[in-house]
Amino acid sequence: MGRGVLLTANLPQLQNLIKRDPAAYKEEFLQQYNHYNSIRQLFAISPDDNAEHFRELVTFIAQVAVCYPKETADFASHLSSLVLEHYGALSPDTRKSLLHNLVILRNKNVISSIDLLKTLFPLLPRTTSSSLRAFIRKTILSDIRTANLRTKNHKLNRAVQAMLFTMVERGMDADVLGDKGKLRTSTAAPANGEDAMWAVILTKQLWQKQTWSDAKSVSIVALGCFHPVIKVQSASLHFFLGSDDDKADSDDEPDQASIISPPSLRLLTCRRKWTIKALHHRREINKKTRSADKKLQKQLNAAKKACPQTILLLPHSHTRYDKRFSLDHKILVMQLLSRVMGSHKLSVLPFYTYILKYLAYHQLRVPAILVALAQSVHDLTPPDALTPVVKKLAAEFVHPGVGSEVIAAGINAIREVCRRQPWAMEEDLLGDLVAYRKSRDKAVTAAARGLLQLYREVNPGMLKRRERGKDASIGMSHGRQPLPFGHSVDAAVDIEGLSLLEDHLKKLREEETGEMEEDNEAGWENWDVETDASESDSEGWNDVSSDGEDLEVSDSEDEKEAASARAKDKAEEIDEADKDTQAQDNRTSTLATTKILTPADFALLNDLRIKAAERAVENCGGSKAKRKLAALEASKKAAAGDGSADAFISENDILGPRKKAKADYAERIASIEKGREGREKYGSLKGKKKKESPSSSTNREKTRNKPIMMILQSGAVRGKKKASLREKQRKLRAHIERSKKAHH
Repeated sequence: MGRGVLLTANLPQLQNLIKRDPAAYKEEFLQQYNHYNSIRQLFAISPDDNAEHFRELVTFIAQVAVCYPKETADFASHLSSLVLEHYGALSPDTRKSLLHNLVILRNKNVISSIDLLKTLFPLLPRTTSSSLRAFIRKTILSDIRTANLRTKNHKLNRAVQAMLFTMVERGMDADVLGDKGKLRTSTAAPANGEDAMWAVILTKQLWQKQTWSDAKSVSIVALGCFHPVIKVQSASLHFFLGSDDDKADSDDEPDQASIISPPSLRLLTCRRKWTIKALHHRREINKKTRSADKKLQKQLNAAKKACPQTILLLPHSHTRYDKRFSLDHKILVMQLLSRVMGSHKLSVLPFYTYILKYLAYHQLRVPAILVALAQSVHDLTPPDALTPVVKKLAAEFVHPGVGSEVIAAGINAIREVCRRQPWAMEEDLLGDLVAYRKSRDKAVTAAARGLLQLYREVNPGMLKRRERGKDASIGMSHGRQPLPFGHSVDAAVDIEGLSLLEDHLKKLREEETGEMEEDNEAGWENWDVETDASESDSEGWNDVSSDGEDLEVSDSEDEKEAASARAKDKAEEIDEADKDTQAQDNRTSTLATTKILTPADFALLNDLRIKAAERAVENCGGSKAKRKLAALEASKKAAAGDGSADAFISENDILGPRKKAKADYAERIASIEKGREGREKYGSLKGKKKKESPSSSTNREKTRNKPIMMILQSGAVRGKKKASLREKQRKLRAHIERSKKAHH
């Protein structure tokens, strides 16, 4: 009796004893467990009664549940049902205690990850406590990361992704409200989009940590792009644009390895792979017939076009609800659509009619709109659809009634559009724009010169004769003409720069062969040591008679051979320099027909092309070689994934070089205070530091040391010239009186 009362009153002591010997204290545990069941039934009716004692019992049972698995088989389901069914009636301490105990059961492998996540996912949109919400999110992410630490846990990932899909799809049928009326409250519960928002946030964080990198996780966020709640759409769009707006939702910074370029390609490629894989899997399971093969081929063709068509639904829906969206959200959609159009060379002609009304110099965030416009253009975009856009840009941005920064931005935007589709420009308009190169503003001059240089390369025939330049004129005289719209160059017969890789590999093989020959020669060293020494000693040297003729030994032939070898090496160096100047030779390499090129080979090929371009810049220093080097370096950065934005243009490319803005009052005061740091007192230090006796000079002393040219225009000197005779007499008498006093 005494022992039972003591253990009942001291649960931590009983917990310690049970962990040491579970069988000996089974009766005491069953007594506490029965007590827990009785209190649980009362607690479900009135959660405020005996809440503290109930939390102690739950913590005790969670700690020792692993010792009695049969008796506590329903314990985890009890806690889960209490949290999900009575969440609003529970106190914050009770909620936190129940969730902590569920996590303890998961850590002890009493319940599985799926059972825990099924309880935690519905609580994310319901909880209002920031600390509890952070705990739930951290628990979900850490549990999924731990499960995928060594190998991918596909069973868990599929179950979690199915739950996230359900969370996103739950409110897809609601009406689109837009984000202009953010203060309006929605009466429908699913319309707030909390479930979908948390699904998108968790998927993004798992993608950033590279826990998930498959197509299904991308499809969850892709579905969020069409959610009726705007904040869900915005979070999904930011994911594909690679922006950092979701840093506030994460506890730590994303890894550098999580940045994949470009984001729009993630959406299209991953969704396409997932759809095609599902179709092939279904074909393997179903009965194989000829009609099924035809049906599969149609579905595959449709799947290849499904992803671009899905993204093309974005402007349709946003045109329908255009007045309900804010400008920032419209720009997000423009940016995503333009990147998809530019990367996959899609022609969405309504996009240019939609963006036309936003092309005005007074439009808010107009640089971002101009960037979206430029990125959507490619060489397959019809010039007829772009010509009105270029005219609108010239009419709105390039005229004397606007500032120089506006003119520079307009010309730069036109240049970026025409760089991708040169046939969108008209000859008369091009002449007017190029004439701005004589402007006094540096940014306008640079923009106009950039447009001029572009058309010198792509289509010099649209320029006037005096504006074409030397290289373009020579090219036109040789009959070099640009390809019309819709025409392409001849079929590719080789990979650009592949001959550089072939020469590099050949050089490596020769070096390896040379090392092997050196090893073989080393094996022939001292070969005559094993010969018969006695025989060689007995014979000695043999005298050879000259038969009366003196032999003259001359090395002239050796010198000739050495000179010819040096000349040959010099010629090879010259040939190599010529190759470097051309950045690559025009030989057709056969390396691709004899070797399967790996990603490492292509990476080495890019490095060799960059080195050849650098040598070409050093040798000739032409602008064409410099642009080629810049293009190769940019493509290397984009392929390496150093930044998804490197593959696209930025707002700085549109705005161009700008003047330093005039400092305001606060900046001037800050600069003054910074300059006063480390100084004794305000004022000149000349008289205090550089004299034997510290003193300061007077204004009269400073006037004597001034240059004569500064004094000539002073008021005193000019007043002497204009003084009357009476004033001069008065000054002279005053001077005489002062002189007399000084002498006396």
